[in-house]
Amino acid sequence: MDSLESIALAFKLFMTYQVINTKDIHITIGTLIAIVLVIILVSLLLKFINKFVTKKLPEEDKNKFVSIFNFLRYLLYILVVVTVLSSSGVDLTVLLTASAALFVGLGFALQYLFQDIISGIMMIMDQSLHVGDIIEVDGKVGRVFEIRLRTTRALTRDDKVVVIPNHIFLTDSIYNYTQNHKTTREYVRVGVAYGSDVRLVSKILEEVVRDQHGVLRNPKPFVIFEDFGDSALMFTINFYINDSFGDPKIKSAIRFAIDDKFRKNNISIPFPQRDVHIYNH
Repeated sequence: MDSLESIALAFKLFMTYQVINTKDIHITIGTLIAIVLVIILVSLLLKFINKFVTKKLPEEDKNKFVSIFNFLRYLLYILVVVTVLSSSGVDLTVLLTASAALFVGLGFALQYLFQDIISGIMMIMDQSLHVGDIIEVDGKVGRVFEIRLRTTRALTRDDKVVVIPNHIFLTDSIYNYTQNHKTTREYVRVGVAYGSDVRLVSKILEEVVRDQHGVLRNPKPFVIFEDFGDSALMFTINFYINDSFGDPKIKSAIRFAIDDKFRKNNISIPFPQRDVHIYNH
């Protein structure tokens, strides 16, 4: 019996041994062990909840849930540590007061971080952006391949990755080419010389896009006679594609074909001209 009492007494002394012992803060080994055990239990519980919920979600919604879940998990860990310290008799007001200056500095440093995180949560919940969307940010067009809680990553047309802080999607105007559907209307503008057969020009433009790979037959392409320019008659050939990301290649091929057709039909593309009048006084 004495041996059991000795073991119990030694265990008690070990658990109450103060790792941090200052005037206002007292943290024992027992408190640290309690924090570790509670975090392990919470981790197991969260793992079960995550597995149970994601098992019933579609793949796209699953990724969104995991992003939000990871953020909430860290907040829960902080809450657990604070709760265990408080229940162990640690005066948290002393810690908060002592760290006031640090928290002020962290607040300024982390304001954009939390702004990005909150923006990411809102984006995921209202589904304003999806993986595969074609977006334009600061004049750069890219295809979104990853949406994280703080940043979004997109691949540009020159195979470079642009990392976009999520708060930009809420504070700035972002073009989303494929928000509603994958089909977009594009156009190529061309000018022809005055005196050209405009009906023939329109026919050639329609034939070029009709034969171009990547251009949709429906909706049907159409030509607009835009204006009488200073040096040319301005036309645009409007057409529909379902790959906005690769539209520069399609437009380039159309321009090549237009130039070939115009040459065969003696239709010239003029350059700007100015008449200079010289007066002798």
